[in-house]
Amino acid sequence: MDYPITPAVRYLREKKIDLIPHLYDYVEKGGTSESARQLGVDEHSVIKTLIFETNEKKPLIVLMHGDRKVSAKNLARHIGVRSVEPASPERANKHTGYLVGGTSPFGTRTVMPIYAERTIFDLDTIYINGGKRGFLIEIAPSVINTFSHVVKVDVSI
Repeated sequence: MDYPITPAVRYLREKKIDLIPHLYDYVEKGGTSESARQLGVDEHSVIKTLIFETNEKKPLIVLMHGDRKVSAKNLARHIGVRSVEPASPERANKHTGYLVGGTSPFGTRTVMPIYAERTIFDLDTIYINGGKRGFLIEIAPSVINTFSHVVKVDVSI
């Protein structure tokens, strides 16, 4: 299968990590429910890569199940800051080098702390963005541990 060679794909290849590419028709505002539907997979195993900023405008990545939301209050408490909120699409693009809707935690422009919902690691397989809209990669959740700066959290709603 022909698929895009994004910074995320290059990062995973560098680390000798196998991935299974999945292309789908990107739908504006379709989110994980749309990609899960098109790929015929459980939305719970489609992992969102969300860019948040602290009250001091420090960026961070949150990895969350597609069918859950992030409790900003619990996240802020967990990391010891006054508040966190989703970064604007412009700021998220600047931090990651990816367009919103195509954000991957792999190969980002800026190295940021990564907070991963703990239950992601209970799954056998996850589908996470490969760095382009309409492109998910299937990997083992343990791949997330290739980052030295991953913190497991319980912040889902």
